[in-house]
Amino acid sequence: MPSTLSPRRALTAAVALLTLATATATACGADAAGGAQTRELRYQGSVAQVTLPELAADLGYLGDVRLNWIGNVTGGPADIQATATGQSDFGGAFNGAIVKLQAANAPITAVVSYYGSDAQTFQGYYVLDDSPIRGPRDLIGKRVGMNTLGAHAEAVLRTWLARGGLTAAEIGKVELVALPPVNTEQSLRARQIDVAVLGGVIRDKAVAGGGIRTVFTDYELLGAFSAGSYVFRDDFLTRNPDTVRTFVTGVGKAIEWARTQPRETVVARLKTVISKRGRNEDTTLVDYWKSSGVAEPGGVITDREFATWIDWLADTGELKGERPKPSDLYTNRFNTFAAPGGGA
Repeated sequence: MPSTLSPRRALTAAVALLTLATATATACGADAAGGAQTRELRYQGSVAQVTLPELAADLGYLGDVRLNWIGNVTGGPADIQATATGQSDFGGAFNGAIVKLQAANAPITAVVSYYGSDAQTFQGYYVLDDSPIRGPRDLIGKRVGMNTLGAHAEAVLRTWLARGGLTAAEIGKVELVALPPVNTEQSLRARQIDVAVLGGVIRDKAVAGGGIRTVFTDYELLGAFSAGSYVFRDDFLTRNPDTVRTFVTGVGKAIEWARTQPRETVVARLKTVISKRGRNEDTTLVDYWKSSGVAEPGGVITDREFATWIDWLADTGELKGERPKPSDLYTNRFNTFAAPGGGA
């Protein structure tokens, strides 16, 4: 991860920098409001994986909008904090992390879903075959490894533990460990952690290696749902609406292309993208790709995808005061898939 700060300290630092960053961004883009909109978007990617915007660009769905890769990130909270502070133009994170950052007065808005859980693609909580862990109470005093704290994996785990009858004090005895996704399986097999949270192609590769079993999955707990969204700063949306519309609709088209193509076709295309960008990455993870997990056509966002986590954060005391309305956190106005007959 790009920072060693805890999620809460990182969030505080992000918000502290926000006023200066927004003022700078506004000054730099003042001419755009009445003139040409920016057609280049700075973003952070993922090692050995292809993001939906990268796929959309390769498929020609972004038109003349160019992506400018500025590095890789391992956690969603860090990604959207970079967007909020002006280090990148867009970022993606678990919807609960977006709720928390917006509750801290960060002027960001979610515009399109980009990952989720379904019967094919989900996050699972795995143990070694000989582990005694079977249910929620077995996790008391145990170590759970996940890609980042304060995001999807932690929220789902704590929801499962609470539904399993654990008290807040008992849940607090479950130790959470932040690990890069590519190292989580290895840490489990080395018995450095008791439970590994694994998702997507990394999960499928680990399962194919044998010797591990599922305790539960987010899909079993919550059903099919879109879990994370891409966000932009509000000032960027105001200055560059056409650019954002091209981006959002392009991502939506990439979601539908991947949903409707044979799996082998998608895997081959993803490998081509990785090879062409020349970052010296291993393409074997892509062999395990199954789906994006996005629930709605074209990544259209619904209230449910935020309401679930607003309620959870409020119940755990992380949200103070009045609960935000889900519709205040996102917009579908840039997504042509949200219009009747849209997406063409």
